Amino acid sequence: MHIPDGYLSPATCAVGFAIAIPTIAVASQRVQRTVKVRNVPTLAVLAAVAFLVMMFNVPIPDGTTAHAVGAVLIAILLGPWAAVIAVSVALLFQALLFGDGGVLAYGVNVTNMAIIAPFVGYGVYKLIARGSTLTSGRRVLAAGIGGYVGINAAAFAAAIQLGIQPTLFHAADGTPLYSPYHLAQTIPAMMLAHLLVAGFVEAIITAGTVAYLQRANIPLLQVNHPGVPVSADDVEVRAPHKVKPWWVAGGVVALMVALTPLGLLAPGGAFGEDAPADLNLSNLGLSSIPAGLNKWNGFWHSAIFPGYSVSGDSNQVVGYLVSAVVGIAVVGLSVMVLVWVINKLARKGGAEVPDAAATADLRDAESRTTT
Repeated sequence: MHIPDGYLSPATCAVGFAIAIPTIAVASQRVQRTVKVRNVPTLAVLAAVAFLVMMFNVPIPDGTTAHAVGAVLIAILLGPWAAVIAVSVALLFQALLFGDGGVLAYGVNVTNMAIIAPFVGYGVYKLIARGSTLTSGRRVLAAGIGGYVGINAAAFAAAIQLGIQPTLFHAADGTPLYSPYHLAQTIPAMMLAHLLVAGFVEAIITAGTVAYLQRANIPLLQVNHPGVPVSADDVEVRAPHKVKPWWVAGGVVALMVALTPLGLLAPGGAFGEDAPADLNLSNLGLSSIPAGLNKWNGFWHSAIFPGYSVSGDSNQVVGYLVSAVVGIAVVGLSVMVLVWVINKLARKGGAEVPDAAATADLRDAESRTTT
């Protein structure tokens, strides 16, 4: 789903930035409501997990690949505005360091995966989970459906963006200047991959994490659900667990790093992410590579680990492992620093928003006192 440079016209990329930049600016203000100092490490870990999840290429029956995103999970745990920040940071470093997704197309990729996916998925989650307790099975179901719908909404948006290029931007003889795929090709290709495969992977990750937290870490679920009762009797019952949730989180991240080379087993590449030289021009009815695609596809030459590989190292497994370690370190630390700066600036400006969970607890205490 990472659209590379050259597949979208400069005008389309400009629209993407016009959507992404103000949304990220608003997110920087709104994220203070839930992501307090004690929640910053959680957001950093979730951003790193999103980065790792997007490295896993899942084989699709038509010979291409797709991947999960993790945006809806972040939205459920810390709110959709936090998801905007976390996924945007992950996408930024994927483009700059690894050449995964275009730099010019960054605004469009943010719009799809960091804005559309979390907000649509979170909206579906809230609609289904409304009125249920935090430990209800309905919340697990809602999380899974939200993840499935969110990633498919993002995929549909990407399909539209790619598919309108030949119609809107073409030479005098009708030859496409950028993406050579029409809507009749982009929608089936993108939606087949995500409706049948990637969507279910996203649903399993999202629902599975919520189900685990219901048993092991209710306070984390409460961060973005102030005032929601834990159970029907509003009594928190924690099952004894020998391993602390943070150790589990660290173990999961380490395991994901070790397994990232599995993405190399997927045959082919993701639809719409081919280098111009790899396009099958005869199947597309073209005699040459579209001029705009050929011009802009190599816009960013400074990726340190292009394609998650180590320069000069032919061992792709080593490249994936090094990329995974570097990626989670850079993304995690960047998110921590960014949110710390946002909160510090808010405190200096006197605009700090009270902790939502603490405010809810205070209201509950006052209510019990008066009754």
